[in-house]
This record gives sequence, structure tokens and C-alpha cells, in this order.
Amino acid sequence: MQTVYLFIPLVCLAASLDVGLAGRSIGRIGAHSITIGAVASAFVLSVIVAVDVWGGVRFDGSIYTWAVSDGIKFEVGFLIDELSAVMIVVVTFVSLMVHIYTVGYMRDDPGYARFFSYISLFTFAMLILVMSNNFLQLFFGWEAVGLVSYLLIGFWFERESATFASLKAFLVNRVGDLGFLLGIAAVFYVFGSLDYKTVFASAPQYADVTIVGVFGREWGWLTVICLLLFVGAMGKSAQVPLHVWLPDSMEGPTPISALIHAATMVTAGIFMVARMSPLFELSQTALSVVVVIGAITALSMALIALVQNDIKRVVAYSTLSQLGYMTVALGASAYSVAIFHLATHAFFKALLFLCAGSVIVALHHEQDMRRMGALWRRMPITYLTALIGSVALVGIPPFSGYFSKDAIIEAVSVSNIRGSNFAHVAVLFGVFLTALYSFRLIFMVFHGKSNLSDENRKYAKESPWIITAPLLLLAIPSVLAGMILVGPVLSGHLFGDSVQPHGDHDSVIHGAAAMLSHAWNSIPLWLALAGLFFAWVLYVRKPSIPGRIVNSFGWVHQLFLRKYWIDEFYERAFVKGSQLLGRYFWQYSDRWIIDDGLVNGSARLVGRISSIVRSLQTGYVYHYAFSMILGLVALISWFLWI
Repeated sequence: MQTVYLFIPLVCLAASLDVGLAGRSIGRIGAHSITIGAVASAFVLSVIVAVDVWGGVRFDGSIYTWAVSDGIKFEVGFLIDELSAVMIVVVTFVSLMVHIYTVGYMRDDPGYARFFSYISLFTFAMLILVMSNNFLQLFFGWEAVGLVSYLLIGFWFERESATFASLKAFLVNRVGDLGFLLGIAAVFYVFGSLDYKTVFASAPQYADVTIVGVFGREWGWLTVICLLLFVGAMGKSAQVPLHVWLPDSMEGPTPISALIHAATMVTAGIFMVARMSPLFELSQTALSVVVVIGAITALSMALIALVQNDIKRVVAYSTLSQLGYMTVALGASAYSVAIFHLATHAFFKALLFLCAGSVIVALHHEQDMRRMGALWRRMPITYLTALIGSVALVGIPPFSGYFSKDAIIEAVSVSNIRGSNFAHVAVLFGVFLTALYSFRLIFMVFHGKSNLSDENRKYAKESPWIITAPLLLLAIPSVLAGMILVGPVLSGHLFGDSVQPHGDHDSVIHGAAAMLSHAWNSIPLWLALAGLFFAWVLYVRKPSIPGRIVNSFGWVHQLFLRKYWIDEFYERAFVKGSQLLGRYFWQYSDRWIIDDGLVNGSARLVGRISSIVRSLQTGYVYHYAFSMILGLVALISWFLWI
């Protein structure tokens, strides 16, 4: 099976290199055929591996020793267990749907082959990340997804906004990655190993080992390690305050928006914390930070989604909010529930992004929802699948989001971690907000009065099958995945011991039938229905009310529309601050000290000395004889004196 494990990521890498290097010679058909075939093969093999894993087959071993330094081995290896099996199936399936969808979405783009090369490489990087069995390989996959995301977000590099967005994503992720790298360095310093198995087995021995901080306060080493690792997760999974890059990543083509937001890059941080659960379980402080950050992200980003008019940005802020839900579950020690929501969210969020792309293609790249409306007759398949995705996102039974989101809310309600009470209130209110902004999108785009331009009204129609087929395929797990997985997840059978046992933080175990039978007694369900009802009233029944609300509470609207002015703060504090600091160093250090002082100053000093020496070279013999006599007198005086 080791050959199969190697083949899953490497076939995606081989396809990326082949298409990237020979894209012009193989043509468009060759480009998408090779990459789709490679990802399809990876998906089939991932399913086979998953079946083997749940049949009792596990693998944790080295494939290749990269280097040995001071007795420490730096290896390339795989950890194939229940957690990685779920991840590789989700990643390859969503990636396959995105690859197929891209054939229709990017058909007229001159960078067609280059785009397929990038997304195949992106899939390879994510697979390496989730299959790794050591921190070195984890870091390689971590940085690789960041690098390829930079290329994909800035794919349309002719647009200044795309270039800016890709640079912003790259720099913000570097902030998180610095913490992540320091966390890995701390792991190596404390445990003397980068192998998961060794580190996790030794972790309880270091539970009480402390370090004195800069202010004289003692910190547990594991707390320091977990917090540093979580900083990396905040960058990749876009948690407040390192969330600002994700909405701007919408500048990339819609297929990559779906891939980044659904199953790959943004889920890397969630996966990493779940994988590191044996460490996080030994630090209550770290868990408390995780649950509070997740709650703030879930609530604050849902509020911003309410006022967005760009169809892709509404879905993007929804992703941010749902990532907050997953982070809350991690902080409540419900790691399996967090991955459960990651999996269900991957299906319906990819579906929603691809539905948004279908609408955008039909309307000649119009993205403003205020210029849409009444599209459900023109685009029935896109409408139906978008409705399925939205209902799943909101958490209406029996769709998949109901089971995973309700499990998160239940887990945090029974948690004793500090901050869990605040998190419980935040995720409950978030349910109402999720329903409100989700059906605001549905009603503004597909219902109500048509606000299409004359050209779009004339030509708007359903997308071709190459676009709608992935929508229908993603709609199936958006409906069924929750019912199928909820029992094994909450009973602990799905993930086994691949994540740390929940202990005191375990959620109440229910199966699908039990959850459905008690659905009408569930507070989150009624909050979701209330949000749906308010969306119907505001955007179908009384569409004039939102305008009056904005006029009455303009400052609140501006607060959400300007995203709490966080981008402006970063612009002034860090961008402008860095520019001012750079200008100061250029003016005083570079020009005055280095150029004027060291470089030009030394030249002037040599010039002055040489001018003095030159004046002594008169060319008269008696001047030189007199100098020799003075020198001789000085030497005689010196010898007589000593």
C-alpha cells in the first residue's frame, strides 16, 4: 500500500508539471484531460485507502530520509489513519469537481493550461500536508499551499486588484507562518524530534514543564507551543485578526475560490489543530484562546456578510464565519466534530461558490446582487443546487449542515473551558445570522424583481452541463453526508484514536435518527427558521425595509460595510508605518550614515589627507634635506629619552 500512498499526491504533482511545462504542445483538451484524470485517480485511490483504514489498516512510517543532523532524522513519511483518510477523500473529491467545473468556466481564458497546472499543484500540496507524519513535511505542505494560493489569487495578474489581493494573502499568511515556524522550532527544542508519534507519546511528561517569560511570568512549554502553532492556524484558516486576506482572495477565478474556501487552504489550520490534539489537550489556556478566537470570528464575520452585495463576497464571509464554528469546536475539545463540520462544509460551500460562478458566467461576469433577481426560471438547476447548499449551510434538517453545526453547538454548551459561555451565545446568534444572509442571497439573486441589464435579460440562461454537472454531484453529499457520518462521528468510531479523546469535554452522543426526532425541540433550528423568515420579509415581502434600516442605523451599516475598519487600521499602522520606518532609515541611516558618512565621508577624508600630503611634495631638495634632519633629531631624542 505504500506505493498507493505515494501515488495519491504524486500523480497530481506529475500532472501539474506535465501540463505546466508542455501546456502549449498538448493543447486545452490535453491540459484538462491530464489533470482531471490525475485527480480522479487520486480520488479513487483515496476511497480505497479510506476503506482499508476503516477495515483496520493503518500506516505510520518513513518513505525517504531527507537528511540526518546530529542524530536527528528529517524524513518524508505518511501517517494514514482515520483523520487523514477523511481529509484525502474530501480534498480529492472537491478538487475533482472543481477541475471538471473549470473546463466550462475558464474555456475562453488564455491561461487555461496554466490554471489547470496550478490547481493540480494546489491539490498535491494539500495532500502532502494532510498525509504527513512529521512536522517538517507538514511545514512543506503548509508553505506550498500558501505559495500556490498566491499564484492562483493573482492568476489574472493584469488586474491591479488581483495582484494586490495575492500579495496581501501572501504577507498576512507569512505573519501566521512565523508563529507556526516558531512553534515547530519549540517542538524540536523541547522534544528533540519532529516525528508526530515521538512528540505525542512524550507530551504528558512535559505537561508541567515551564519557561520564564519576558515579564517574569512562568508559562508552560506546551502552552507556548500550542499558542504558536495556533497563530499559524489563524493565518491559514483566516481567524480574527488574520482574516483580512480571505475576502480579497475573491479576485481569483471562481473555481479557485471554491477550492481555497471549501476543502484546501483554509481548512489546513483546522486540520492541523485537530492533528495536534494530544498537545492542545494538555493546555487549558491554549484551548480557551482557541474557543474565544473562534467565537469572535464566527459572529463578527456573519455580521459583515449581511451587508455585502458582491455574490462571491457573501459566500466568502460565510466561509470565515463557518471556520469560526470549526475553531470553536476545536477549543471545546470536540475535534472530531470540527472535522465533521469541515467535511460537510466542504461540500455545500464548494457547491455555493460554484453556483455563484454559474450565475456570474450567465450574467457576463456580473457579481453585484443588486443587478440580479428573478433568475430561478432562467437557471433552474443552478437555483435548485444553490438552494440545497444554502439550506445545508443554514442547518435545516435533514441536510448535512444541520448535523455538524448542531453537534458543535451542543459540544460547546457542555464545555467547561473558559470562554465557552461566550462562544455558546456567539454560535447560537450566528445561526440566525447565517440564515439571514444566506437567504438574502437566494432571494436577491433568484427571486423578487428582475434587475438585470438589457443584455443580460436577453441572453441569461442556464449554464452548460460541464458547469451544472459538478453542482448536482456536490448537492448529493450536501444532503446525505450529515446523516451518514453523524453517528460514527459522535460515537467516536469514525476517527478512532486519530484525535485525542474528548474526556470531560465530550459532547452528548446522538445518532441521525435521534437528532432528527428531536429537531423541532432544537433552539438552533428555530433560530435558523427565524432568520429565513426575516430574510423573506426583508427581501421579498417588504423590500423597502432594508433601505429604511440603513437610513436609520447608518453608522451600524458603515461599521459592517467597512469591516470594522480593520483593513484601514492595518493600512495605517503596518503599511504606512513600514513605509515611514523605511523612509526614516533611508534618510538617516542610508543617506546620512552610510552614504554621506561611511562611503562619501571616507572618500572626502582620503581626499583631504592626500591634499595635505601633496602640499608637502614641493620638489625642492633642501626641503627634503630639512625634513630628514628633523626626522633624525626626533629619532635621536627618542632614543636618548628612553
